[in-house]
Amino acid sequence: MQESAYFSQYNPIKGVWDEMYGENNIRDHYSKVIDYLSRESAEDLARKEELAKRLFMSQGITFTVYSSGEGIEKIFPFDIIPRIITVDEWAFVEKGIKQRLNALNLFLKDVYNNQFIVKDGIVPIDIIYSCPHFLREMYQLEVPYDIYVHIAGIDLIRDHDGTFYVLEDNLRTPSGVSYMLENREITKRLFPDLLPQCCVRSVTEYPNILYKNLLSLSPRQISNPTIVLLSPGIYNSAYFEHTTLARLMGVELVEGRDLVVKNQKVYMKTTVGLQQVDVIYRRVDDDYLDPLVFNPSSILGVAGIMGAYRTGNVAIVNAIGNGVADDKAVYAYVPEMIKYYLNEEPILKNVPTFQLSNIDERQYVFGNINKMVVKKTNGSGGYGMLMGHASTDEEIDDYKKEILKDPRNFIAQPTISLSAAPCYMQGGLHPRRIDLRPYALCGPEGIEIVPGGLTRVALKEGSLVVNSSQGGGSKDTWVLA
Repeated sequence: MQESAYFSQYNPIKGVWDEMYGENNIRDHYSKVIDYLSRESAEDLARKEELAKRLFMSQGITFTVYSSGEGIEKIFPFDIIPRIITVDEWAFVEKGIKQRLNALNLFLKDVYNNQFIVKDGIVPIDIIYSCPHFLREMYQLEVPYDIYVHIAGIDLIRDHDGTFYVLEDNLRTPSGVSYMLENREITKRLFPDLLPQCCVRSVTEYPNILYKNLLSLSPRQISNPTIVLLSPGIYNSAYFEHTTLARLMGVELVEGRDLVVKNQKVYMKTTVGLQQVDVIYRRVDDDYLDPLVFNPSSILGVAGIMGAYRTGNVAIVNAIGNGVADDKAVYAYVPEMIKYYLNEEPILKNVPTFQLSNIDERQYVFGNINKMVVKKTNGSGGYGMLMGHASTDEEIDDYKKEILKDPRNFIAQPTISLSAAPCYMQGGLHPRRIDLRPYALCGPEGIEIVPGGLTRVALKEGSLVVNSSQGGGSKDTWVLA
């Protein structure tokens, strides 16, 4: 195998699992890609990088980076070098995610009905009832097929020894799948010969699988149920994704003002009158979904939609109230849920997690905060985190004061040395930290996981923050057949 200069000068990060390099050699599953790319000059790769930017620009693939202080849309950063996963690695991840989602679905059914897991002392009752996303409005509400989590984005990371860990479970309105699909389309344009040579599995079935699952949830047994995708509107950071998925599934993209509830049924306003809606794939958070039940000032949702949902006249995906299962304080108990509901040992590990509402654990974290990442239990997008190793004493002291105001609202985890993958930058390859968000679709026939996912990249050297909203980027994820 020949190596061009920009590969031979690649410097893996010491003490970090490198997806491409292992024991001073390129890993076997990267060899074909490296052979192919080594025949390309730095100028060729630079042209491909520029083409990718133009394609993203022309298709309007953007994301809002609120942390810039501007709150404006920017082109979604994309790295042209794929992240590659072997058959065996994927089989392990797939099995672990399915096990985890089976347990989480059972937990949601239990916690909104009999609460056996609370009565048996597995999960403390105060953890459940203090969660702002535990909704009493969902108590004993039947959902079709007992499926609460129809769409999940499970965030995975790898430690220094290559072990996979679940970083968090996204079970409410997980985003990013359109970027997974677009990344693949861009890669096909950049490297049309390389994907078939490497026997890369397809991700393009995602919209079809999702549409099939949505159809199966229709409360009316008719041949052509009406399915809509409910979006907060054009100012939402993931609006590009909403438009993409609606187009790929062939369903109507609507906002709250396009829907109305009459006689506990949801209708869509059309040019020929009202049309009954059977299934709503909503990208509006619980709190804004029904101003009669939740936030009365919301103009994003539909007044009366909870009544239609409770009577079974409309299906809503994902189910309302799922946030209690992906609360970061509840996350710590997922391994126990797996043992309790499934009588199995967890396949995928949790990152060790400290509950700051526990005095002993809080004292330990405060004494070792330089080695910790501290997060809000219901935060997202990378906002409001404290990276202990990269914070000043003043920032740490201020954060401790915030924790002491409401310890339940924070958890801490040891800093995990995220794995690294090669990224093409400034005419060469440089390692950058990554994570992985595979997307799982749960339907009446079981759980299907598209072979791939969104690999997010911390583009800044030394950074561990991969969130798009914090200026991170992404790359195509290849699962080999």
